[in-house]
Amino acid sequence: MKIDYKETTNDLLTRIDIHNKFGSRDIDQWMLDTLQLQPGIKILDVACGGGKQCVSFHKFLNGDVSITGGDVNQELLDQAELENVKLGSPFTILPLDFDKRFPFEDGQFDLVSCCFAIYYSSDIPFTIQEMHRVLKPGSRLFTTGPMPTNKKVFYDIIHEATGKEIPPMPGSSRYSSEIYGAIEKTFSSVRTEIFENPLVFKQAGPFIAYTRASLSEDRRLWTSLFANADEFEKMMQKIHKVADERIIKDGEIVMTKVVGGFIGTK
Repeated sequence: MKIDYKETTNDLLTRIDIHNKFGSRDIDQWMLDTLQLQPGIKILDVACGGGKQCVSFHKFLNGDVSITGGDVNQELLDQAELENVKLGSPFTILPLDFDKRFPFEDGQFDLVSCCFAIYYSSDIPFTIQEMHRVLKPGSRLFTTGPMPTNKKVFYDIIHEATGKEIPPMPGSSRYSSEIYGAIEKTFSSVRTEIFENPLVFKQAGPFIAYTRASLSEDRRLWTSLFANADEFEKMMQKIHKVADERIIKDGEIVMTKVVGGFIGTK
């Protein structure tokens, strides 16, 4: 199944910034606590985006780590390279399409990570097999993605504003079912860790900024709700009105991120 999707740097960074400002928990720290990384390991970060996870791993291990980050989007690779240069270029940043064979020999890495991206694979079993192939025996795959209950209020507000059904999201509709199943089938063992982070908005503005960035970033997934820029803006006005009404009624909007971390051991 080919998913027509492309992240944009500005929208992605906007969402990350809002997570940091309005959430009460740090997902990067949760990942590090969950993984318990050891110095000297070799990491491949698949779909590395703007390099956020590469930076987190590097700083946690005080540079005693070999990190390769790859992504199919050149705009995001350019951003990752900027972050790399700031740190003295400790990473290897390269083009990597997880729909194709990885450009590595078998058994090269101690950890393969893929954060909030694997559900855009065209062939999940193939992508999981490639991740398995490049890992050393006994090493781990770590993926993150939205669980079915993720951001329920976000979708509820959009549905209330538009009167339309929410289209299936590749993450929440595939991650805990198809993707978990493929990891379970391919790896010796797999376990699930859950991260919940309530984002509390006392004003509608930041929630609208998040919604705008999210719908813009994922615009190819929302074609049943808007077809062009004018329709998008009209829809955003309706969403803003519903968000304002919720703030007046409840004093806040609480949007809870519910993330699953799947850890597969080869």
